[in-house]
Amino acid sequence: MLNIKTISVAVMCALLSACASTTNNSVSGVQRSQLLLLPSATVDKMSAQSYTQTLQDAQKKSTLNADKPLLHRVTTISNRLIAQVGVFRPDAAKWKWEVNVEKNDQLNAYCMPGGKIMVFSGLAEKLNATDDELAAVIGHEIAHALREHGRERMSQAYVQQFGLQALASVIGGTAGSMAAQGAGMGSQLLFSLPN
Repeated sequence: MLNIKTISVAVMCALLSACASTTNNSVSGVQRSQLLLLPSATVDKMSAQSYTQTLQDAQKKSTLNADKPLLHRVTTISNRLIAQVGVFRPDAAKWKWEVNVEKNDQLNAYCMPGGKIMVFSGLAEKLNATDDELAAVIGHEIAHALREHGRERMSQAYVQQFGLQALASVIGGTAGSMAAQGAGMGSQLLFSLPN
């Protein structure tokens, strides 16, 4: 006979799978199903708080927007791209876009949900990147925000955490904890590979 925990887990899994959603269809015709459990507003608020903290930390280290010509270049490139986001996602044109450059040797950039862009100076300096190359990288990062990949990852993390807790609860004791840890490692690989 099935116990109440097993039935509860099965019901929750069925409910969570019903939450599968996707962002708007892209102009390229690509349709990709996504799990989006958290409201956009919640994710945007969390991202804005994290971005503000990043800016404050960089400001304290005097690494935020230290290279004014590079900041101007990155901002100009980003603004040209931001002007086009409405083609792909009309609501994104209303986001409070921010563009900053951090003095950092990493070859990296990112765009957080809600349009918070950070470019590390190493991307331009170490690679001696052209404007077109910077535009390609920044555009790629903007696409992650437009397609809500951050929101999707957060939703997957919530499902993963819930599933691991349910597994540990059903099995119980030390064996449950060990099984949840093993399943956690496996699901990390599963969830981290798609994008």
